[in-house]
Amino acid sequence: MPSVTHEALVELFKNRPRLAAEMLHDALGHPVPAFTAARVEASDLTEIVPSDRRADVIVVLLVGKKRRPAMAIVVEVQLGVDRDKPYAWPVYVTQTRARHRCPTRLLVVTTKRAMVRWCSRPIDTGHPGWTLKPLVLGPQGVPVVAGAEQARAAPEVAVLSAMAHGQSKAGEGIGTAFLEALPALDAERRALYWDLVLSSMNEAAKRTLEAMMKSGYEFQSEFARTYAAKGREEGRKEGLQEGLVKAKAHDVLAILEARGLDVPAEVRERVLASTDVDELDRWVRRAAVVSDTRELLGTAGS
Repeated sequence: MPSVTHEALVELFKNRPRLAAEMLHDALGHPVPAFTAARVEASDLTEIVPSDRRADVIVVLLVGKKRRPAMAIVVEVQLGVDRDKPYAWPVYVTQTRARHRCPTRLLVVTTKRAMVRWCSRPIDTGHPGWTLKPLVLGPQGVPVVAGAEQARAAPEVAVLSAMAHGQSKAGEGIGTAFLEALPALDAERRALYWDLVLSSMNEAAKRTLEAMMKSGYEFQSEFARTYAAKGREEGRKEGLQEGLVKAKAHDVLAILEARGLDVPAEVRERVLASTDVDELDRWVRRAAVVSDTRELLGTAGS
């Protein structure tokens, strides 16, 4: 079953169709044709491929008033070794090319540095002269988006930047910039993207952002100002440490509930009763990946 990270990355490319072209051109340096629009197409390739095997995202770049296909991009998110992919990827490319009758490229996206080499391996199809070389976007290829204007113009790129660089020293700047992009997003994307950005930050960046929200820092956006005011008020009422613990506990439950998982009363009580920030941080990370809430508490001491 696809992980939360896998599905989140897929959503970024679906929500911003031109993102695939931007990453090919801006991050990887591969030319793409001039286009007037980018459209996400059905990724079900059941003509040849079994229904349980389909490309993650297929984007078609369109030109002219008639919106003719200029190039198709098959986007595949790969977070772990899958020995079926070297056989499936050539099929995805050729079938997409046949369907849209245009040049087609394979863009493989991974957030794991160790996976870049595996994803980049040329695929010898067995036919003379036909070796498929995947174009791979790894963390090192993703731009660092630390400017508010850039984050507002391309929020999906900012989220991708946080997922790639949130654990580095650049994390704080990326997180701060992304806060300024939130007001322009619809409610669904705002909640999803903020969760992704915050969960991608290193602990120091998280603490800094939380401190900025509770201090006199003047955010430009209404959303950030409201969040900051709320944090300061909670800090005055409960004390910073107590307010932080309470917020983290509610984050754990919110993530579980947002993923549609059943949260038994004993789990809820255990989470809300915790006063250990490190324990709650572990639970926040686990809440994003567990398939059963019992797994959350079962690994709490590990």
